[in-house]
Amino acid sequence: MVAQRSYMAKPGQLDKRWYVVDGSDQILGRLASDIAVVLMGKHRPEYTPHVDCGDFVVVTNCDKIKMTGRKMDVRHYTWYTGYPGLKLESYGDRHERKPEDLLLHAVRRMLPKNKLASQMLKKLKIYAGPEHPHQAQQPQVLEDAGKTVAS
Repeated sequence: MVAQRSYMAKPGQLDKRWYVVDGSDQILGRLASDIAVVLMGKHRPEYTPHVDCGDFVVVTNCDKIKMTGRKMDVRHYTWYTGYPGLKLESYGDRHERKPEDLLLHAVRRMLPKNKLASQMLKKLKIYAGPEHPHQAQQPQVLEDAGKTVAS
């Protein structure tokens, strides 16, 4: 009886592709989950959990990303400054001040909690406007990113 062998990718063995995503009128969580899948490499048949198999993702127009309902007003970011009390800022205020941060933090929280996550997050490039400086990499448009199919 012959044992079946599973393919395990090795670091540097896979070619990295570049994808571009337009964030106009996209829902934040749905877009972030699709981007996290591409950054981890789960969209590839060669996916290996302990190797960074993911591709680069460039997101444009992230200042036009939306959230459903009243989440922009109701949900808040909190952080500790070192002084007594916490800082508090609504998602809407953060979106006006730093539009890239909403998507960055959403994707970061969807990545695995290990040392590979920082490598994966470095492959995410987010821009508030429609232009980006990565034309030399010839990025392909990532189809169906953030869009759900009505069933």
